[in-house]
Amino acid sequence: MKNLKKVLLGCGVMLAMFSACNSSEKPQLTVSGLDPVKFDTVINSKPVKLYTLKNQNGMEVCITNYGGRIVSLVVPDKDGKPTDVVLGFDNIAQYADTLNSPSDYGSSVGRYANRIKEGKFVLNDTTYQLKKNDGPNCLHGGGNTGWMHQVYDAEQIGDSILKLTIVAEDGENGFPGKVTAVTTYKLTADNILDMTWEAESDKPTIINQTNHNYYNLSGDFTQAAYDQVLYVNADNFTPSDKLYIPTGEIKSVEGTPMDFRTPHAVGDSIKSEFDQIQNATGYDHNFCLNTYKDGKGDDTQVCASLYSPKTGIFMEMYTNEPGVQVYSGNFQGVGADADIIRKHGLKYPKHVSICLESQKYPDSPNHKDWIQPILNPGEKYYSHAAYRFSIK
Repeated sequence: MKNLKKVLLGCGVMLAMFSACNSSEKPQLTVSGLDPVKFDTVINSKPVKLYTLKNQNGMEVCITNYGGRIVSLVVPDKDGKPTDVVLGFDNIAQYADTLNSPSDYGSSVGRYANRIKEGKFVLNDTTYQLKKNDGPNCLHGGGNTGWMHQVYDAEQIGDSILKLTIVAEDGENGFPGKVTAVTTYKLTADNILDMTWEAESDKPTIINQTNHNYYNLSGDFTQAAYDQVLYVNADNFTPSDKLYIPTGEIKSVEGTPMDFRTPHAVGDSIKSEFDQIQNATGYDHNFCLNTYKDGKGDDTQVCASLYSPKTGIFMEMYTNEPGVQVYSGNFQGVGADADIIRKHGLKYPKHVSICLESQKYPDSPNHKDWIQPILNPGEKYYSHAAYRFSIK
């Protein structure tokens, strides 16, 4: 029955798109080549559309309120050519079809980004069992029924700000508390894509939001991102077991392929024999940021950066969170995923992108000596990440 509902949803969206696309009018495309009509539909009785942010420097960010997803992010390259630097689809039907084209592309992830072991945690002496959607574990708040597949209420403010609001009921996917959460995307005049996440709950709960953009700053999504030069301002990382759950250890990056304190190409180390790389078939690890000290993150310091020698596009990341998940698209282009058509009619290869996800450490509710993601009634959750784009 669950799969049937997914298929019916996908078919319903497809029919809506077919009707919209039968218009004889010439579509008004975004700079990234998207047709907004292909995102104009209704899902779960709520309107869905494509919103566009832009600045005077040629940057453009296209976002759908379905999952709070960034669909395209255009940055002028060293020659002034508009370059889309994030993975995704060019229509809402594929985003909504969790059966045939499952993805977390560009999403505003909640309630809890990354994994929780066995989908279980204890809060105030009460054990909560969450939906298991990643083998025995809970990933990204429940995956297909998490916030990345819900429709947010959207409010666009001018050309540069989009506010997305979601209300999650108590018990959703096993999480306690009715939560009202707001994701705000802002594109600044100095080429910063600024993201904030705010939330309140009527019961003690856990929350850990992030954005899940898949970056390839070369703009060439037919090639692995091995030439992308990565920097991570972290002396330590959290090793994971074979199911990508932290072991509880915090280890030094010194002398390992996890050391990006000196920037180097991802391809230089991604095929290392190091056990952590072999297990994940690439990078899928939390780094303990040096920018987080004494219980506070300094979001004025660069915590990570990515650079494409091909386009000259340079991205610097800032956050107030203690960790960043570096993920190298290890499941892209593998198995059935290899046949899925994405934006511009492309099929993605393995390791086509790099994700830099701000976060509390994965499975942190089950590691009481780590920074905790607890939100109590009367408190306000606040998380911030910003990505500055330039040419070098």
